[in-house]
Amino acid sequence: MDLVKRTVCISSLIAIFIMASGINAMGAEYSVGSGNDDWWTVYPDQSAGKGSEVNHPSWVLDALGSKPVLIYIHKSCDYCVPQTEAIEKINNEFDGKITFYEINADGSDARSEEAMQAYDPNGGVMYVPMTVIVTLASNSEGAVEPVWHSTEEVTGEDWIKNYVEDAISQYNENSAKWNP
Repeated sequence: MDLVKRTVCISSLIAIFIMASGINAMGAEYSVGSGNDDWWTVYPDQSAGKGSEVNHPSWVLDALGSKPVLIYIHKSCDYCVPQTEAIEKINNEFDGKITFYEINADGSDARSEEAMQAYDPNGGVMYVPMTVIVTLASNSEGAVEPVWHSTEEVTGEDWIKNYVEDAISQYNENSAKWNP
């Protein structure tokens, strides 16, 4: 009988551990804040506009009404190729779960300038490739608002995928509470 009790106890502990791990894995990976890896509600610490409000373009807010947004601004240059390939894989994998904008940075699309003005993580340097992920999350007061993370570096597929998955998780958790 002792063996049965121990087995039940150990099995229960294992089940609790597995469930707790699963819940953590499904939750948000990145927090809302102003650090390098955070989702930002205002311009982050490394930006010249640190702490200032962002002016989200209307086309981004419109798209955010139905799902998270991935914006990729680039040129047709050798430096952008690895990021372009990674973005294409992510877009294919998450097709239908995100709104994707691929924007040429050659000046032919006004959205390029709008997005770079709004989401440049370094405060006006405006290098490409620029990758931006926008979703919804609770701010420090508990109100749901658009948050974003962006980079002008070639990050690779894993970085993009982690933020897109987190954006989807944040969006699913918060979108019903958003009042645009």
